[in-house]
Amino acid sequence: MKRRFVFGALSLLLVVALALTGCGQPAPSSGPKPAEPKKDAVAAKPIVIGAALSLSGSYERFGKNIKQAYELWAEHVNARGGLLGRKVELKIYDDQSEPETGAKLYEKLITDDKVDLLLGPYSTAVTLSVTNVTEKYKVPVLAAGASGAKIWQRGFKYVFGLYSQAPTYSYGALEIAKAQGYKTVAFVNEDTAFPQDVIKGASARAKELGLEVVFQEQYPKNTTDFSVLVQKLKAKNPDMVVGGTYLPDSTAIVRQAKDANWAPKMWFFTTGPALPEFGKNLGKLAENVMGNTEWEAVVKAPGVAEFVKAFKEKYGNDPGYHAAGGYAAGEIMEAAVKKAGALEPEKIREALATMEIPTVYGPYKVDATGAQVGKPNFIIQWQNGTRVVVWPDKFANAKAKLPFAWGQ
Repeated sequence: MKRRFVFGALSLLLVVALALTGCGQPAPSSGPKPAEPKKDAVAAKPIVIGAALSLSGSYERFGKNIKQAYELWAEHVNARGGLLGRKVELKIYDDQSEPETGAKLYEKLITDDKVDLLLGPYSTAVTLSVTNVTEKYKVPVLAAGASGAKIWQRGFKYVFGLYSQAPTYSYGALEIAKAQGYKTVAFVNEDTAFPQDVIKGASARAKELGLEVVFQEQYPKNTTDFSVLVQKLKAKNPDMVVGGTYLPDSTAIVRQAKDANWAPKMWFFTTGPALPEFGKNLGKLAENVMGNTEWEAVVKAPGVAEFVKAFKEKYGNDPGYHAAGGYAAGEIMEAAVKKAGALEPEKIREALATMEIPTVYGPYKVDATGAQVGKPNFIIQWQNGTRVVVWPDKFANAKAKLPFAWGQ
Protein backbone atom coordinates (compact mmCIF):
# COMPACT_ATOMS: atom_id res chain seq x y z
CA MET A 1 0.00 0.00 0.00
CA LYS A 2 2.80 2.41 0.91
CA ARG A 3 4.60 1.63 -2.38
CA ARG A 4 1.40 2.26 -4.38
CA PHE A 5 0.87 5.54 -2.48
CA VAL A 6 4.44 6.77 -3.14
CA PHE A 7 4.26 5.81 -6.82
CA GLY A 8 0.92 7.64 -7.20
CA ALA A 9 2.25 10.72 -5.47
CA LEU A 10 5.31 10.83 -7.71
CA SER A 11 3.16 10.43 -10.82
CA LEU A 12 0.95 13.29 -9.67
CA LEU A 13 3.96 15.54 -9.05
CA LEU A 14 5.32 14.73 -12.51
CA VAL A 15 2.03 15.69 -14.18
CA VAL A 16 1.90 18.96 -12.23
CA ALA A 17 5.51 19.77 -13.16
CA LEU A 18 4.86 19.18 -16.85
CA ALA A 19 1.74 21.33 -16.70
CA LEU A 20 3.61 24.16 -15.00
CA THR A 21 6.44 23.95 -17.57
CA GLY A 22 4.01 24.41 -20.46
CA CYS A 23 1.98 27.11 -18.73
CA GLY A 24 1.86 30.37 -20.72
CA GLN A 25 3.89 28.98 -23.68
CA PRO A 26 2.55 29.34 -27.23
CA ALA A 27 1.73 26.30 -29.30
CA PRO A 28 4.64 25.17 -31.43
CA SER A 29 4.69 26.61 -34.95
CA SER A 30 4.11 24.29 -37.83
CA GLY A 31 6.45 26.37 -40.04
CA PRO A 32 10.27 26.24 -40.25
CA LYS A 33 12.30 27.79 -37.47
CA PRO A 34 13.87 31.15 -38.39
CA ALA A 35 17.65 31.06 -38.67
CA GLU A 36 19.52 32.43 -35.70
CA PRO A 37 21.21 35.72 -36.69
CA LYS A 38 24.98 35.72 -36.46
CA LYS A 39 25.88 37.94 -33.55
CA ASP A 40 29.12 39.13 -35.20
CA ALA A 41 27.32 40.12 -38.41
CA VAL A 42 24.70 42.06 -36.45
CA ALA A 43 27.21 43.79 -34.20
CA ALA A 44 29.96 44.62 -36.73
CA LYS A 45 29.83 48.02 -38.39
CA PRO A 46 30.56 48.10 -42.13
CA ILE A 47 33.98 49.13 -43.35
CA VAL A 48 33.45 52.40 -45.24
CA ILE A 49 35.77 53.15 -48.16
CA GLY A 50 35.71 56.72 -49.42
CA ALA A 51 36.58 58.33 -52.75
CA ALA A 52 35.75 61.32 -54.89
CA LEU A 53 35.66 60.81 -58.65
CA SER A 54 35.02 62.86 -61.77
CA LEU A 55 31.33 62.08 -62.21
CA SER A 56 30.84 65.34 -64.10
CA GLY A 57 33.13 67.75 -65.90
CA SER A 58 35.86 67.07 -68.45
CA TYR A 59 36.97 63.73 -66.96
CA GLU A 60 33.44 62.39 -66.44
CA ARG A 61 33.87 59.47 -68.85
CA PHE A 62 36.82 58.07 -66.92
CA GLY A 63 35.56 58.83 -63.44
CA LYS A 64 32.33 56.94 -64.10
CA ASN A 65 34.28 53.93 -65.39
CA ILE A 66 36.33 53.82 -62.20
CA LYS A 67 33.20 54.20 -60.06
CA GLN A 68 31.62 51.22 -61.82
CA ALA A 69 34.73 49.18 -61.12
CA TYR A 70 34.85 50.18 -57.44
CA GLU A 71 31.22 49.13 -57.10
CA LEU A 72 31.77 45.79 -58.85
CA TRP A 73 34.74 45.02 -56.59
CA ALA A 74 32.72 45.94 -53.47
CA GLU A 75 29.95 43.61 -54.62
CA HIS A 76 32.47 40.80 -55.12
CA VAL A 77 34.35 41.31 -51.86
CA ASN A 78 31.09 41.29 -49.92
CA ALA A 79 30.12 38.03 -51.62
CA ARG A 80 33.42 36.63 -50.32
CA GLY A 81 32.55 37.66 -46.76
CA GLY A 82 33.75 41.26 -46.72
CA LEU A 83 36.94 42.50 -45.07
CA LEU A 84 37.90 41.38 -41.58
CA GLY A 85 34.48 39.73 -41.42
CA ARG A 86 32.71 43.03 -42.07
CA LYS A 87 30.66 44.27 -45.01
CA VAL A 88 32.23 46.89 -47.28
CA GLU A 89 30.35 50.09 -48.12
CA LEU A 90 31.44 52.82 -50.53
CA LYS A 91 31.00 56.55 -50.02
CA ILE A 92 31.69 58.31 -53.32
CA TYR A 93 31.38 62.02 -54.11
CA ASP A 94 31.63 63.95 -57.39
CA ASP A 95 34.73 66.15 -57.59
CA GLN A 96 33.45 67.68 -60.87
CA SER A 97 36.91 67.12 -62.42
CA GLU A 98 38.23 70.01 -60.33
CA PRO A 99 41.39 69.69 -58.17
CA GLU A 100 40.19 72.12 -55.46
CA THR A 101 36.85 70.35 -55.16
CA GLY A 102 38.62 67.01 -54.91
CA ALA A 103 40.82 68.23 -52.07
CA LYS A 104 37.83 69.55 -50.11
CA LEU A 105 35.94 66.29 -50.55
CA TYR A 106 38.82 64.14 -49.33
CA GLU A 107 39.15 66.35 -46.27
CA LYS A 108 35.43 65.81 -45.68
CA LEU A 109 35.84 62.04 -46.09
CA ILE A 110 38.62 62.03 -43.50
CA THR A 111 37.36 64.54 -40.92
CA ASP A 112 33.56 64.49 -41.20
CA ASP A 113 32.70 61.09 -42.64
CA LYS A 114 35.60 59.38 -40.86
CA VAL A 115 35.86 56.68 -43.51
CA ASP A 116 38.03 53.67 -42.79
CA LEU A 117 39.98 53.57 -46.08
CA LEU A 118 40.52 55.74 -49.16
CA LEU A 119 40.69 55.00 -52.87
CA GLY A 120 41.93 57.65 -55.25
CA PRO A 121 40.32 60.07 -57.73
CA TYR A 122 40.86 60.30 -61.49
CA SER A 123 43.54 62.39 -63.20
CA THR A 124 46.97 63.58 -62.22
CA ALA A 125 45.77 67.14 -61.59
CA VAL A 126 43.09 66.12 -59.07
CA THR A 127 45.35 63.52 -57.44
CA LEU A 128 48.13 66.08 -56.91
CA SER A 129 45.67 68.29 -55.03
CA VAL A 130 44.01 65.46 -53.09
CA THR A 131 47.26 63.94 -51.87
CA ASN A 132 48.27 67.20 -50.20
CA VAL A 133 45.28 66.53 -47.93
CA THR A 134 45.85 62.80 -47.40
CA GLU A 135 49.51 63.43 -46.57
CA LYS A 136 48.55 66.12 -44.05
CA TYR A 137 46.30 63.66 -42.19
CA LYS A 138 48.66 60.70 -42.71
CA VAL A 139 46.01 58.58 -44.39
CA PRO A 140 47.19 56.18 -47.12
CA VAL A 141 45.50 56.47 -50.52
CA LEU A 142 45.82 54.26 -53.58
CA ALA A 143 46.03 56.48 -56.67
CA ALA A 144 43.80 54.43 -58.94
CA GLY A 145 43.54 56.90 -61.81
CA ALA A 146 46.74 58.94 -62.06
CA SER A 147 50.20 58.51 -63.54
CA GLY A 148 51.94 61.89 -63.29
CA ALA A 149 55.48 61.46 -62.03
CA LYS A 150 55.29 64.60 -59.89
CA ILE A 151 52.87 62.81 -57.55
CA TRP A 152 55.75 60.64 -56.34
CA GLN A 153 58.51 63.24 -56.50
CA ARG A 154 57.40 65.22 -53.42
CA GLY A 155 58.69 62.86 -50.73
CA PHE A 156 55.15 61.86 -49.68
CA LYS A 157 54.76 58.62 -47.72
CA TYR A 158 51.03 57.97 -47.98
CA VAL A 159 50.29 57.80 -51.73
CA PHE A 160 50.76 54.62 -53.79
CA GLY A 161 50.52 54.18 -57.55
CA LEU A 162 48.69 51.77 -59.80
CA TYR A 163 49.43 53.12 -63.30
CA SER A 164 52.81 53.19 -65.02
CA GLN A 165 54.25 56.69 -64.86
CA ALA A 166 53.15 59.16 -67.55
CA PRO A 167 56.63 60.08 -68.87
CA THR A 168 57.01 56.50 -70.15
CA TYR A 169 53.73 56.37 -72.09
CA SER A 170 55.20 57.17 -75.51
CA TYR A 171 58.44 55.17 -75.22
CA GLY A 172 57.21 52.18 -77.19
CA ALA A 173 55.77 54.32 -79.97
CA LEU A 174 59.00 56.28 -80.31
CA GLU A 175 60.95 53.03 -80.53
CA ILE A 176 58.62 51.85 -83.30
CA ALA A 177 59.18 55.15 -85.16
CA LYS A 178 62.93 54.78 -84.84
CA ALA A 179 62.78 51.21 -86.17
CA GLN A 180 60.77 52.47 -89.17
CA GLY A 181 63.53 54.93 -90.00
CA TYR A 182 61.49 58.03 -89.16
CA LYS A 183 63.56 61.12 -88.41
CA THR A 184 61.30 63.91 -87.13
CA VAL A 185 58.62 64.25 -84.47
CA ALA A 186 56.15 66.90 -83.30
CA PHE A 187 54.61 67.20 -79.83
CA VAL A 188 51.19 68.65 -79.01
CA ASN A 189 49.41 68.51 -75.66
CA GLU A 190 46.74 69.90 -73.37
CA ASP A 191 48.30 72.29 -70.85
CA THR A 192 47.46 70.22 -67.75
CA ALA A 193 49.59 68.03 -65.51
CA PHE A 194 49.26 64.58 -67.08
CA PRO A 195 49.69 65.59 -70.76
CA GLN A 196 52.63 67.82 -69.82
CA ASP A 197 54.25 64.89 -68.04
CA VAL A 198 53.76 62.68 -71.10
CA ILE A 199 55.43 65.17 -73.41
CA LYS A 200 58.28 65.84 -71.00
CA GLY A 201 59.14 62.15 -71.03
CA ALA A 202 58.56 61.85 -74.79
CA SER A 203 60.88 64.77 -75.53
CA ALA A 204 63.71 63.29 -73.49
CA ARG A 205 63.25 59.84 -75.03
CA ALA A 206 63.10 61.23 -78.58
CA LYS A 207 66.45 62.92 -78.09
CA GLU A 208 67.95 59.70 -76.74
CA LEU A 209 66.77 57.90 -79.89
CA GLY A 210 68.14 60.60 -82.19
CA LEU A 211 64.75 61.86 -83.38
CA GLU A 212 64.58 65.57 -84.23
CA VAL A 213 61.82 67.57 -82.54
CA VAL A 214 60.56 69.98 -85.22
CA PHE A 215 57.45 71.35 -83.47
CA GLN A 216 55.97 71.58 -79.98
CA GLU A 217 52.84 73.39 -78.78
CA GLN A 218 50.33 73.29 -75.90
CA TYR A 219 46.63 74.19 -76.00
CA PRO A 220 44.14 75.02 -73.22
CA LYS A 221 41.94 72.39 -71.58
CA ASN A 222 38.57 71.95 -73.36
CA THR A 223 39.90 73.24 -76.70
CA THR A 224 37.74 72.03 -79.59
CA ASP A 225 39.09 73.96 -82.60
CA PHE A 226 42.47 72.60 -83.70
CA SER A 227 42.43 73.93 -87.26
CA VAL A 228 45.28 76.41 -86.69
CA LEU A 229 47.33 73.79 -84.85
CA VAL A 230 46.82 71.34 -87.72
CA GLN A 231 48.01 73.93 -90.24
CA LYS A 232 51.17 74.47 -88.20
CA LEU A 233 51.77 70.71 -88.13
CA LYS A 234 51.16 70.50 -91.87
CA ALA A 235 53.75 73.23 -92.49
CA LYS A 236 56.38 71.33 -90.47
CA ASN A 237 55.30 67.93 -91.88
CA PRO A 238 56.86 65.72 -89.16
CA ASP A 239 57.14 61.98 -89.64
CA MET A 240 55.39 61.39 -86.31
CA VAL A 241 52.96 63.34 -84.10
CA VAL A 242 52.86 62.56 -80.37
CA GLY A 243 49.80 63.91 -78.57
CA GLY A 244 49.47 64.28 -74.80
CA THR A 245 45.69 64.05 -75.00
CA TYR A 246 42.37 62.72 -73.74
CA LEU A 247 39.49 61.34 -75.82
CA PRO A 248 37.83 64.60 -77.04
CA ASP A 249 40.99 66.37 -78.19
CA SER A 250 42.62 63.32 -79.80
CA THR A 251 39.38 62.67 -81.74
CA ALA A 252 39.08 66.29 -82.84
CA ILE A 253 42.71 66.55 -83.97
CA VAL A 254 42.33 63.49 -86.22
CA ARG A 255 39.08 64.78 -87.74
CA GLN A 256 40.46 68.24 -88.40
CA ALA A 257 43.68 66.85 -89.87
CA LYS A 258 41.54 64.86 -92.33
CA ASP A 259 39.64 68.04 -93.18
CA ALA A 260 43.01 69.65 -93.95
CA ASN A 261 44.01 66.61 -96.02
CA TRP A 262 47.17 66.06 -94.04
CA ALA A 263 48.58 63.30 -91.88
CA PRO A 264 52.01 62.28 -90.59
CA LYS A 265 53.42 58.82 -91.21
CA MET A 266 52.52 57.95 -87.62
CA TRP A 267 49.93 59.25 -85.15
CA PHE A 268 50.30 58.52 -81.44
CA PHE A 269 47.94 59.83 -78.74
CA THR A 270 47.52 59.10 -75.06
CA THR A 271 44.21 57.95 -73.53
CA GLY A 272 41.88 58.51 -76.52
CA PRO A 273 42.76 55.58 -78.83
CA ALA A 274 42.64 53.15 -75.90
CA LEU A 275 38.89 53.71 -75.55
CA PRO A 276 36.15 52.02 -77.62
CA GLU A 277 34.58 55.43 -78.30
CA PHE A 278 37.62 56.48 -80.32
CA GLY A 279 36.86 53.88 -82.97
CA LYS A 280 33.09 54.40 -82.74
CA ASN A 281 33.38 58.16 -83.15
CA LEU A 282 35.96 58.18 -85.94
CA GLY A 283 35.06 55.03 -87.88
CA LYS A 284 37.59 54.45 -90.65
CA LEU A 285 39.50 57.60 -89.68
CA ALA A 286 40.71 55.72 -86.60
CA GLU A 287 42.43 53.03 -88.68
CA ASN A 288 46.16 52.77 -87.96
CA VAL A 289 46.14 55.46 -85.26
CA MET A 290 48.28 54.42 -82.29
CA GLY A 291 47.87 55.00 -78.59
CA ASN A 292 49.02 53.77 -75.24
CA THR A 293 47.08 51.69 -72.80
CA GLU A 294 47.74 50.47 -69.31
CA TRP A 295 45.72 47.32 -69.89
CA GLU A 296 44.04 45.23 -72.57
CA ALA A 297 41.96 42.12 -72.02
CA VAL A 298 44.05 40.24 -74.60
CA VAL A 299 47.07 40.54 -72.29
CA LYS A 300 46.46 37.58 -70.02
CA ALA A 301 46.61 37.95 -66.24
CA PRO A 302 44.97 36.08 -63.35
CA GLY A 303 41.26 36.81 -63.05
CA VAL A 304 41.00 38.92 -66.22
CA ALA A 305 38.47 36.70 -68.02
CA GLU A 306 36.25 36.55 -64.93
CA PHE A 307 36.47 40.33 -64.42
CA VAL A 308 35.61 41.10 -68.06
CA LYS A 309 32.62 38.72 -67.95
CA ALA A 310 31.31 40.16 -64.67
CA PHE A 311 31.75 43.76 -65.82
CA LYS A 312 29.97 43.15 -69.11
CA GLU A 313 27.12 41.32 -67.40
CA LYS A 314 26.63 44.15 -64.90
CA TYR A 315 27.11 47.17 -67.16
CA GLY A 316 26.47 45.88 -70.69
CA ASN A 317 29.83 46.77 -72.23
CA ASP A 318 33.43 45.61 -72.17
CA PRO A 319 35.72 47.33 -69.65
CA GLY A 320 38.56 49.59 -70.69
CA TYR A 321 41.77 50.17 -68.79
CA HIS A 322 40.25 52.76 -66.44
CA ALA A 323 37.70 50.20 -65.25
CA ALA A 324 40.30 47.45 -64.96
CA GLY A 325 42.49 49.76 -62.90
CA GLY A 326 39.60 50.67 -60.61
CA TYR A 327 38.83 47.02 -59.95
CA ALA A 328 42.50 46.25 -59.32
CA ALA A 329 42.64 49.12 -56.82
CA GLY A 330 39.98 47.30 -54.84
CA GLU A 331 41.94 44.05 -55.07
CA ILE A 332 45.07 45.79 -53.79
CA MET A 333 43.26 47.46 -50.89
CA GLU A 334 41.66 44.13 -50.01
CA ALA A 335 45.09 42.47 -49.93
CA ALA A 336 46.53 45.33 -47.85
CA VAL A 337 43.79 44.99 -45.22
CA LYS A 338 44.31 41.24 -45.04
CA LYS A 339 48.07 41.67 -44.69
CA ALA A 340 47.69 44.38 -42.05
CA GLY A 341 44.98 42.46 -40.21
CA ALA A 342 43.54 45.80 -39.14
CA LEU A 343 42.43 49.21 -40.42
CA GLU A 344 45.06 51.36 -38.70
CA PRO A 345 46.49 53.80 -41.29
CA GLU A 346 50.12 53.02 -40.49
CA LYS A 347 49.59 49.28 -40.88
CA ILE A 348 47.77 49.80 -44.19
CA ARG A 349 50.55 52.13 -45.36
CA GLU A 350 53.19 49.52 -44.53
CA ALA A 351 51.26 46.82 -46.40
CA LEU A 352 50.81 48.97 -49.51
CA ALA A 353 54.50 49.87 -49.47
CA THR A 354 55.78 46.30 -49.28
CA MET A 355 53.24 44.06 -51.07
CA GLU A 356 53.88 42.44 -54.43
CA ILE A 357 50.71 40.83 -55.77
CA PRO A 358 49.05 39.93 -59.08
CA THR A 359 45.84 41.78 -60.02
CA VAL A 360 43.51 41.83 -63.02
CA TYR A 361 45.48 44.93 -64.06
CA GLY A 362 48.87 43.27 -63.85
CA PRO A 363 51.52 43.00 -61.14
CA TYR A 364 51.41 45.49 -58.27
CA LYS A 365 54.78 46.60 -56.92
CA VAL A 366 55.93 50.06 -55.86
CA ASP A 367 59.32 51.61 -55.26
CA ALA A 368 60.45 53.55 -52.20
CA THR A 369 58.49 56.64 -53.36
CA GLY A 370 55.25 54.68 -53.78
CA ALA A 371 55.37 54.78 -57.59
CA GLN A 372 54.30 51.73 -59.59
CA VAL A 373 57.22 49.73 -61.00
CA GLY A 374 55.65 46.29 -61.36
CA LYS A 375 53.87 46.51 -64.70
CA PRO A 376 54.51 47.76 -68.24
CA ASN A 377 52.23 49.83 -70.40
CA PHE A 378 51.37 48.85 -73.96
CA ILE A 379 51.15 50.44 -77.40
CA ILE A 380 47.96 49.70 -79.29
CA GLN A 381 46.87 50.43 -82.85
CA TRP A 382 43.43 50.47 -84.44
CA GLN A 383 43.35 47.78 -87.13
CA ASN A 384 40.20 46.61 -88.93
CA GLY A 385 37.94 48.35 -86.45
CA THR A 386 39.51 46.99 -83.25
CA ARG A 387 42.45 47.65 -80.94
CA VAL A 388 45.47 45.38 -81.13
CA VAL A 389 48.65 45.36 -79.05
CA VAL A 390 51.75 46.08 -81.15
CA TRP A 391 54.35 46.72 -78.41
CA PRO A 392 56.17 45.32 -76.47
CA ASP A 393 56.82 42.32 -78.69
CA LYS A 394 56.32 39.70 -75.98
CA PHE A 395 52.74 40.90 -75.41
CA ALA A 396 51.90 41.89 -79.01
CA ASN A 397 49.08 40.16 -80.88
CA ALA A 398 49.67 42.05 -84.16
CA LYS A 399 52.37 43.90 -86.12
CA ALA A 400 52.24 47.67 -86.48
CA LYS A 401 50.85 48.88 -89.81
CA LEU A 402 52.80 51.90 -91.10
CA PRO A 403 52.95 54.42 -92.64
CA PHE A 404 49.60 55.88 -91.70
CA ALA A 405 47.10 56.46 -94.49
CA TRP A 406 43.52 57.69 -94.17
CA GLY A 407 40.94 54.92 -93.87
CA GLN A 408 43.31 52.06 -94.73
